Formats: sequence, C-alpha cells, structure tokens
Amino acid sequence: MVVDQVGRRERKKLATHQLLRSAALRLGAERGLQKITVEDIAETADVSIRTFYDHFSSKEDAIIGFDASRVLQLREALVARPRSEQPLEALRAVLRELLEESSEEWPLRMEVIRTNPTLLSRMFASFATAERAMIDVIAERTGTDANHDLYPVLVTAVAMGAVRASMSSWHSTGEVLPLSEIFDAAFDQVSTGLKPPKVTKDDARNPAIAKPVSKRIRK
Repeated sequence: MVVDQVGRRERKKLATHQLLRSAALRLGAERGLQKITVEDIAETADVSIRTFYDHFSSKEDAIIGFDASRVLQLREALVARPRSEQPLEALRAVLRELLEESSEEWPLRMEVIRTNPTLLSRMFASFATAERAMIDVIAERTGTDANHDLYPVLVTAVAMGAVRASMSSWHSTGEVLPLSEIFDAAFDQVSTGLKPPKVTKDDARNPAIAKPVSKRIRK
C-alpha cells in the first residue's frame, strides 16, 4: 500500500514537472523568453508559483535544464543495455531513445535559444549530471574506476561530444533536417574513426555529410 502511494506521488510529481516544462517551452517559443514570467508558466500549467519553484529554479531552467528524472531514466536505460554491446553503441542507443522521446520539445527549445543564444552553452552545461551518471555506469560495465581510469570518462566525452555537435549543427543550419538524422550522422562518423568524409560541393552545405557517401547513395 505504501509502495503504491509513493508510486502515485512520484508519477504525479513527474507529470507536473513535464507539464511545467511543456508550458515554459510553448510560451517561450510563442512569446519570447523576455516576455514570459514564472507566473505565466505556472498559470498555464494550472499550478501555484510555489509548485513551479519546487521543480525549477527559473524559467530558463524549465526550458533548458536536464532534470533529475531524465538522468535517472538515462541511467536505468543504460544499465539495461546488453552487456555484450560496446559501451559507445550502448550510449548511442540510449541517447537516441531519449532524443526521440523528447522530439517535440526540441524545436520549441531551439526557437527560444535562437533569440537567446547564451542559453545554448547553459544547456550544454546542464548535461554534466547526466555525463556523471553515464561515466559511472560505463565504469561498472567495463570493470574500470570512474574516478581514476581514463576509459569511462573518454567514451562518455566522445558520446556527449557527438550530441553537442549534432545539436549545434542542427541549430546553426536552421533545423532543416531532422535532429535524429544529424545525430546518426555524427555517431556514424565517430564509429568510423572520424575519417574525413568524401563530399561534393553541394554536400558541403549539408549537416549530414558525416554519413559515408555509399550510405547516402543507397537512400
């Protein structure tokens, strides 16, 4: 009974958290960050201002923060990946799944960032907690030390570097291609050892040029 009650409370908390995030993203994209307030977000989500601050420290945090629930989700998903899978591939699968689950949020988030470019670096900085979780899980999977060994830190840095590069490219090229396509292109290039791609003059303006030419032709 107690477990059920705790479960319901946690689900309600997560639902409120997502409701507030969605309200902040929608209002920020529609009106502009400078023209919305915490009060506007709380009113749209039909909660109190106090409830807003139970979940987020500011309107900016509601828009760009990588919150604890998603860090936990990422950790659990990574732990559940097959042990035979290479760590970088496991990270790719989990990060892509999270990207797909929040696919409706990203265009709104980037619309806010477009008019508030300093938020991009703040968003990337908010990934630190998630990176720590990934380092810990990769260390456990590989029998290495998260605090002293290079490998778990390096493989996580490579994966998150690909994520940051994907988002930066998607943002700077006007979000013409799906973010998931650029994400896949980034990880494809990482998996081949970052060999320079063979591109044509037209390809040079395409953020997905990281895909090998043969793959592009088959499509």
